[in-house]
Amino acid sequence: MEEQYDTYGAAEDYIYATPKFTSKNSLEDTRRFLAHLGSPAQDRKILHVAGTNGKGSVCAYLSSVLQTAGISCGMFTSPHLVSMRERFRINGKMVSEERFLWAFRKVMEALKRLPEPLAAAGYHPTFFEFLFFMGMLLFEEAGVEYVVLETGLGGRLDATNAVERKEMCILTSIGYDHMEYLGETLAEIAAEKAGILQKDVPVVYPEKGEEVTRVIASCARKIGAKSYPLEKDAIKEVKIGNKTIDFSLHLLYYDYIGFTVSTSALYQVENASLAVQALSLLREERITAAILQQGIFEASWEGRMEEVLPSVYVDGAHNIDGIRAFLETVGTHPCAGKRVLLYSSVSDKQYREAAAALAQAGLFARICPVQMEGERALSLDELVDCFGTYTGFDMEIYDTLERAYTEQVTHKNDIDAVYLVGSLYLVGEMKALLRRMQHDQF
Repeated sequence: MEEQYDTYGAAEDYIYATPKFTSKNSLEDTRRFLAHLGSPAQDRKILHVAGTNGKGSVCAYLSSVLQTAGISCGMFTSPHLVSMRERFRINGKMVSEERFLWAFRKVMEALKRLPEPLAAAGYHPTFFEFLFFMGMLLFEEAGVEYVVLETGLGGRLDATNAVERKEMCILTSIGYDHMEYLGETLAEIAAEKAGILQKDVPVVYPEKGEEVTRVIASCARKIGAKSYPLEKDAIKEVKIGNKTIDFSLHLLYYDYIGFTVSTSALYQVENASLAVQALSLLREERITAAILQQGIFEASWEGRMEEVLPSVYVDGAHNIDGIRAFLETVGTHPCAGKRVLLYSSVSDKQYREAAAALAQAGLFARICPVQMEGERALSLDELVDCFGTYTGFDMEIYDTLERAYTEQVTHKNDIDAVYLVGSLYLVGEMKALLRRMQHDQF
């Protein structure tokens, strides 16, 4: 079996194929297999992040500050944009194909000698479990001190919740997404996300939305977790620059401190603040106020209001709360010309609500439904139908992103701005297209 998967491409293909022959496993089975692997990285200091929007960004801010302090850390996030290796970063760097293949083989070897009762049940990791196991093996081998761990779509039953002990839990903004798995109400979704909490472990979360805040606080009390909400008035003096945002943040152990995030995305102020509050609670002597400021400033996270070309932005907002946050930021961008929107979505998202918000925002002179690649992509007919009842903008329709790029990006005026939004898969497709075009020039 080891000889059969002797290249990175073969390993990646195998992992991509796993959803076709596996089903959701119990968290207990995930724990059993993690123990079977030797409980890798379980003795590291784990910072566990769950929520609806902002998880990856918070992870990036946490990792950046730790690196700035000279503290080694591994980071596991999802989804990836172009390469599956993006999900595993050690001290900020994506793992090599060689290390990816090494971790893949370790999981495959363990599958050949399954213990009971996993063997009797015919256990096989799901797509997400497989990658989680690989991440923990990679972090163990690298000898990192901290592990920054992002949940998948859930919390309580998420594979990452199989870890035995955490140093810190962080819950980001809670909104409507994956309701078929997490519940129909914000309270139900919040309770599922709060399933990552552990007794005596601090939990940081934004104090917004009375219902959500009440549920998280209640879950923390029941389990005996230490609750540290990021209070509404903790963030002050937000000043939007050209490509940065300045703000002041009040912390438990400091008075107000000034921070700068290197992005125009307003929603990153809250994400950076959550990371700072969590890190300050660690009481790490190596993490000073100056280190916090530098680490936040130097952090970056692809696909979140990222300017990939002059006045061309990509944003992975894929649910209604994310779309509203995206629109809030677009409204702050000065534009002397026209704003053009490229939009696509996967079929299991709130695409009609998202399209309505985008169409009625009054920000875009032209909206372009674009057909995405992949089995989950919403059809072009559905995309067009979403915008068909609205007026106030021109509509251009594209059956491929490459066609949309050629007509709307390469031929745009310097004073115009182009925004691509609706799915991280669309962002990944755009970034892959840009890389391909860049390579073609050489």
